[in-house]
Amino acid sequence: MDNIYEKAVDLILTYGPKLVGAILVWIVGSIVVKFLSKTFSRVLEKRNIDPSLKPFLIGIVSSLLKVMLVISVLGMVGIEMTSFVAILGAAGLAVGMALSGTLQNFAGGVMILIFKPFKNGDVIEAQGYVGSVSEIQIFNTILKTPDNKTIIIPNGGLSNGSMVNYSTEAQRRVDWTFGIGYGDDATKAKTVLQNLIDADSRILKSPEPFIALSALADSSVNFTVRAWVKSEDYWGVFFDMNENVYNTFNKEGLSIPFPQMDVYVHKNN
Repeated sequence: MDNIYEKAVDLILTYGPKLVGAILVWIVGSIVVKFLSKTFSRVLEKRNIDPSLKPFLIGIVSSLLKVMLVISVLGMVGIEMTSFVAILGAAGLAVGMALSGTLQNFAGGVMILIFKPFKNGDVIEAQGYVGSVSEIQIFNTILKTPDNKTIIIPNGGLSNGSMVNYSTEAQRRVDWTFGIGYGDDATKAKTVLQNLIDADSRILKSPEPFIALSALADSSVNFTVRAWVKSEDYWGVFFDMNENVYNTFNKEGLSIPFPQMDVYVHKNN
């Protein structure tokens, strides 16, 4: 009994202070982890980070801090953590290699949600597709095409590749090319085009619309017309102007040429 008592006393004297210190470190560390997690949450709110991303980022930071705290506490007790950390690192490396594509998409989703190159409702062109952004997920971005198809684009390629956002600016320029025949009055055609632009209230006065004779083509005299509109009016103005030019040119006696080929048949006697 004396030996057991002595060993118990030795264990208490040896590990008691370490155990008490580890408990204190755990308590204080838990408070610090909660404080840092709340501070990180407030920083994300000030940065206007996407609401769907905040819980995930806060969870990652909180988990990493807790793992560090656990490793510190176990090390204070006397448990050798070198091998454990090595095994944990090797396992993390293996999982990372196995999920490299998925992790790339995840990292791309985080970058998109943080830097916001586009948002829900924007019309973008990327990876060979054009559509309206329906949803931004952690791994994928979902587009809706004008003909109501659903396009799922992985965020990895989307964040690293080129992209056109048609909704970023409040105004867009509409470009047309209209042709008349070589025998038609070019001055009259320019006046008709100007009148059609002035009659459309959706076309902005500033920047000023541009009309110029741009090319003497094979079968037509071409005018380049450029006008600025609000982004939401782009397609309406584009299609309406095409229709108005066609109808008005006919009424004004201006021909709209098309490629022609004259075939002569020579009859040999």
